[in-house]
Amino acid sequence: MSKRFFLALFCLFGLLSGTAGAADAADDGIVLLTENFPPYNMAKNGKNFAKDENIEGIAADIVRETFKRAGISYSLTLRFPWERIYKLALEKPGYGVFVMARLPEREKLFKWVGPIGPDDWVLLAKADSPIALSSLEQAQRYKVGAYKGDAIAEYLAQHRFSPVLALRDQDNAKKLVDGQIDLWASGDPAGRYLARQEGISGLKTILRFNSASLYLALNIEVPDAVVAKLQSALDQLRREGVVDQAFGRYL
Repeated sequence: MSKRFFLALFCLFGLLSGTAGAADAADDGIVLLTENFPPYNMAKNGKNFAKDENIEGIAADIVRETFKRAGISYSLTLRFPWERIYKLALEKPGYGVFVMARLPEREKLFKWVGPIGPDDWVLLAKADSPIALSSLEQAQRYKVGAYKGDAIAEYLAQHRFSPVLALRDQDNAKKLVDGQIDLWASGDPAGRYLARQEGISGLKTILRFNSASLYLALNIEVPDAVVAKLQSALDQLRREGVVDQAFGRYL
């Protein structure tokens, strides 16, 4: 056999061992990513980057306690924008992202731990808005604002909408008040919480059009045993009332 053959064989074994090593990356601790999505996750200083103890919120508290109870190490980073951290969790073994709506088209892309909490989808308007709707289709005649890359924006696009997209969901609150959009498609309670942060109150719900459950999404290479331990820990925390306590601290 030639030296060239042995070199090729050596490279092949190197690639295989590298793949195995990536699959086992979660054993050394999971890299958790999140975004500013109050009241579920948020930076204490309000900025678009934070690490570990500088991140708070309902989901942040629940996820921390879940990993602690499961005895699994992790690091936690809040970044921007959502599309970036979604892509990292999708492509990098040992990574995870929260909170994410568990949708049919995402089901096989990740491994899931949850649910962590609900996320009703609503159309919000100014308090004095004359708009009245009985179905989502009726909203197509209006300018609807949504958060770029978010599940709600994707849902609207699939239902023949062309939403006006914002890089930060809270920007839609100001757009609504300023008349740049007629309706704001957001989550409940997230939308109202974000509006209050911008000094805006009195928004009214025009339509409640969908409901999703929010999860921790883990890269598909995270071992099933790790996912099972985390799910068991979360289930135990829910039975003990710890999950309800986390909601009570912020709502």
